[in-house]
Amino acid sequence: DVQLVESGGGLVQPGGSLRLSCVASGSTFSTIDLNWIRQAPGKTLEWISRIKSDDGSTFYARSVRGRFTISRDNAKNTLYLQMNSLRDEDTAVYYCATDSAGYKTRGPGTQVTVS
Repeated sequence: DVQLVESGGGLVQPGGSLRLSCVASGSTFSTIDLNWIRQAPGKTLEWISRIKSDDGSTFYARSVRGRFTISRDNAKNTLYLQMNSLRDEDTAVYYCATDSAGYKTRGPGTQVTVS
């Protein structure tokens, strides 16, 4: 199984930007579709973005569309999430995840606080 580790979170003011990274182990990175999901305090997991492995198609939740950009570098086994125009409601723990049921295959997460 692929193992995922996120980084790049932190404290940022509203309107600011952050770029999250997710490094994956294993040789199958380039063949798997990947997602960014998040969990805000007291709330359930929220899917926010997906990138396909075959053609690089990207998809976004309405809450982040136009502000966040997902990308991947298969040579570096790394997934990215560029987050611009951050809002208070973007505060959450952010995870990268495979398409596993319930996004069980995900990293430990990185905290993003917008305040």
